[in-house]
Amino acid sequence: MADGFELFTDRSVVAMRVNGELKDLATTVTTTDTVEPVTIDSPDGLNILRHSTAHVLAQAVQAINPEAKLGIGPPITDGFYYDFDVAEPFTPEDLKALDKEMARIVRAGQRFVRRVVTDDEARAELAGEPYKLELIGLKGSGAESSGGDETVEGDAAVEVGSGELTIYDNVDPKTGETVWKDLCRGPHLPNTRMIGNGWALTRVAAAYWRGSEKNPQLQRIYGTAWPSKDELRAYQTRMEEAAKRDHRKLGAELDLFSFPDEIGSGLAVFHPKGGIIRKEIEDYMRDRLIANGYEVVNTPHITKAHLFETSQHLNWYKDGMFPPMHLDEERDAEGNITRQGQDYYLKPMNCPMHNLIFRARGRSYRELPLRLAEFGTVYRYEKSGTLSGLTRVRGLTQDDAHIYVADDQIKDEVARQLEFVLETLRGYGLTDFYLELSTKDPEKYVGSDESWETATDTLREVAIESGLELVDDPGGAAFYGPKISVQARDAIGRTWQLSTVQLDFNQPELFELEYNAADGTRKQPAMIHRALLGSIERFFAILLEHYAGAFPVWLSPVQVVGIPVADNYAPFLDDVIARLKARGVRAEVDHSDDRMQKKIRTHTKAKVPFQLIVGEEDATASTVSFRFRDGTQRNGVTVDEAIERIVASIESHELVDTAWPA
Repeated sequence: MADGFELFTDRSVVAMRVNGELKDLATTVTTTDTVEPVTIDSPDGLNILRHSTAHVLAQAVQAINPEAKLGIGPPITDGFYYDFDVAEPFTPEDLKALDKEMARIVRAGQRFVRRVVTDDEARAELAGEPYKLELIGLKGSGAESSGGDETVEGDAAVEVGSGELTIYDNVDPKTGETVWKDLCRGPHLPNTRMIGNGWALTRVAAAYWRGSEKNPQLQRIYGTAWPSKDELRAYQTRMEEAAKRDHRKLGAELDLFSFPDEIGSGLAVFHPKGGIIRKEIEDYMRDRLIANGYEVVNTPHITKAHLFETSQHLNWYKDGMFPPMHLDEERDAEGNITRQGQDYYLKPMNCPMHNLIFRARGRSYRELPLRLAEFGTVYRYEKSGTLSGLTRVRGLTQDDAHIYVADDQIKDEVARQLEFVLETLRGYGLTDFYLELSTKDPEKYVGSDESWETATDTLREVAIESGLELVDDPGGAAFYGPKISVQARDAIGRTWQLSTVQLDFNQPELFELEYNAADGTRKQPAMIHRALLGSIERFFAILLEHYAGAFPVWLSPVQVVGIPVADNYAPFLDDVIARLKARGVRAEVDHSDDRMQKKIRTHTKAKVPFQLIVGEEDATASTVSFRFRDGTQRNGVTVDEAIERIVASIESHELVDTAWPA
């Protein structure tokens, strides 16, 4: 028998996986156990580092403010957070004091010591922590403790999880005394000194306890943690660049879209320039759809409740839907109901309506695969605290498609859809991908285990054969079927989930969809759900940040601006711009009273791809000076050559607008 400290002497090993489960290095193992090291730079190691840093933050908060009550403190992408119930919101000065106290705790090298406790022991030790007591109660008696519909899940699971209940003591290495403790599932780093100096607190936000607006609002402190100071600085540099590219900031600066208070949270309006970009995105998509055998359909924004009862959305997705509208009720003069009303819902998904289109008449095997596509606006009641510009909205337009196939067409069609997705995304300039396979949530699904297994195996085969990296997402599927998600990396290395391809045997059964097979029998089709861009709004935001507002010429709202050196050259430019407009180019002349250099700065800041500058020499020779966004310039370009070059760059969907070879 030995513990992890004896097995692994490499200081980069911070935990171990014993028989598939993450364990502290202090855990004792036997020769029959399968033991693997977990290094600090691995995904599991980073989570352990960040969760340990969250504990140090919580200890620092209670050292400075003993009255603070603890919420939860899980690791998240690139960092961690911890929630606190405090009398006053945290200030920047508070964060400075916490930073100093955390540094002291890290230097002290306190040991993280795991201790198994009973529910009653945990309640006694944490009697002053009401939120911890709630988690203990939920774990101890499950759903029965809270009316039958609450469980410990999501970020809160990092505290209690499943199995035995544990508390982690922070032990002073000199005295052996416990200086702080927290309810936690673990594992943790061996000691606080291993956190090093690659961490930082980043911001403060408000958050409802366990994500429910019905619960108290807490103060959340976010932070980040990395194995080294250099990695922290690299992350901070990425975040600085991300801040410059923030689509909300660029959307206002470039006059693309807004969220008027008069309309409501999470509901965007697109301004003329944003509308042009959106139209170009949609037009390119429509061209690709028609070229790939799709048929375009259109469906209403609202429907009777019965449709979503049939599809099971009201059973599994009701919390994500807007409340019903009760309509069509009629009363007589005395107020008695003479006609019962019905509930109508704003649609959160297009698939049930597409099923009705398939079912509207008899279908033959000769029609399969039947590919129905729609730019359908749907509505989802996202919690106000989760809304984030265009990336998380309440009204969104999906480039949605549903493909109905025979059993022997499933794999080929899934592979075809995945390739269609990748080719289309490359056309928008996104080229770095990996795949994620989301599988069944054992607590939230419809259909048989056999159909889920078949669907999952098929998607896995297609994903592997694509040659792209494949990452598993256990339990991440929608209730009706597993899915492949295309994860795309943008210009600064951030990952965005874009397209999804889902295989569904359940919706066709729920809607009793059938087709006439070649042998004369009636058979049920399988159904592939395909959202290529996710939503137009979110994809717009991703492209805006990917290009930092400098869209390729074909997507740019203004593609060319003519700038006369003096007013007397404006008529010459008017003629050039008129010729460009006749070729479909979005072009204009700057007739403002600003000086030429200011005009150049203005349109460079507006990220216009091409500026055509004309002075005496150009007007005499019938040429233009061609200025690009990167500041390079080519002089003496004939008007005909300039027009053809601009038109060619648009028609070819050129992604880079730099000077062409002489």
